[in-house]
Amino acid sequence: MAERPEDLNLPNAVITRIIKEALPDGVNISKEARSAISRAASVFVLYATSCANNFAMKGKRKTLNASDVLSAMEEMEFQRFVAPLKESLEVYRREQKGKKEARKDKDKKTDSEEQDKSREEENDDDDERMEEEEQNEEEEVDN
Repeated sequence: MAERPEDLNLPNAVITRIIKEALPDGVNISKEARSAISRAASVFVLYATSCANNFAMKGKRKTLNASDVLSAMEEMEFQRFVAPLKESLEVYRREQKGKKEARKDKDKKTDSEEQDKSREEENDDDDERMEEEEQNEEEEVDN
């Protein structure tokens, strides 16, 4: 667990970026307000994690999963977040699936290229052996 309460705060750069994206252009926010938002966000994350952990414990699991978080949002009466979270989760899963397939395709392509390279090297080795044999035969004929 965290040694100091400050360790539980989200990074200031992240908080600042989120605030800037949420506010219209030209609106400034004080350092104190940014700090308060950071603390509130940290408390929210800790509370959501605690509620999600309760669902995992009910399921006799030690690992939190997405359904635990979604259930926690409903229990915390943040139902309006459930639909956007589900959409984000689906997007994330599609991206991960696409990355996994791309990695498989890349691995297959790499394997194919390595096989082609091996064949070329074998052919080169065969060519070199044949040249050496021809030279040896010529030397034997000359002797």
